Amino acid sequence: MKKLIACILIGVTAFSLAACGQSKSSDKAASDGKATAKIESMKDLNGKTIGVQTGTTGDLYVSDDPELADATVERYNKGYEAVQALVEGKIDAVVIDDQPAEVFVSQNEGLKILDEEYTNEEYAMCLAKNNSDLTKEINKALKELKDDGTLDNIIKYYIDNENDDVKKYEKQDVERDGELVMATNAEFPPYEYYSDDEAEIMGIDVDIAQAVADKLGKNLKIEDMAFDSIIAAVSTGKADFGAAGMTVTDERKESVDFTDTYCTARQVIIIKE
Repeated sequence: MKKLIACILIGVTAFSLAACGQSKSSDKAASDGKATAKIESMKDLNGKTIGVQTGTTGDLYVSDDPELADATVERYNKGYEAVQALVEGKIDAVVIDDQPAEVFVSQNEGLKILDEEYTNEEYAMCLAKNNSDLTKEINKALKELKDDGTLDNIIKYYIDNENDDVKKYEKQDVERDGELVMATNAEFPPYEYYSDDEAEIMGIDVDIAQAVADKLGKNLKIEDMAFDSIIAAVSTGKADFGAAGMTVTDERKESVDFTDTYCTARQVIIIKE
């Protein structure tokens, strides 16, 4: 987790130095910051300014939620940019996945996560609709990795490993033929993020993808891109699959197929204390 914390610190510092806004902010929230103090539950978000990462499940849910018809949605390319806007009083709340939320809150004094979750979601890999054979192969590999405990160990290593009793998954020594190209957005810890020296992308999705590649006897190649470009990359064949803490939704199913789910997460709400 030390690498994960360092990654967030670097990202937030870089954003602060750049001091560039992502989109219009609420004058009401920026001027007095009092609206945030009144948010005690999900229903209190209506009429407030909510930050989300562009193209993520949080963006989809908040934008289409009829109970938030009077809310203003501010979109950011990266999750930590939305959190920084909250810290600076430009928005009232951030809706994001629970694990990244815990990291952001731990590194920014004065923030907290509401006890009431926004929604539950399931993560899966996305593939082109004409790639059913690969989808079946990955599903078979995921089942084997779940049955032998590998999936649970990978997730525990990044989320619940305070005593360092779980070892990081290591690439296996197997014969390989060809490669699998994974499209991701390395701004979503602990699922995918850059190492301290920015030499490699690591995280839950990366290790699971490597384990799948080991099962299939393929070399894994990772392509980092904007989150909302992943489905297009997969659909056009620029990548074999996408893995980026991606939630299975009916809207996304219109464009791509999904593997079996491998992780369950929650959308939560970050506010100022």
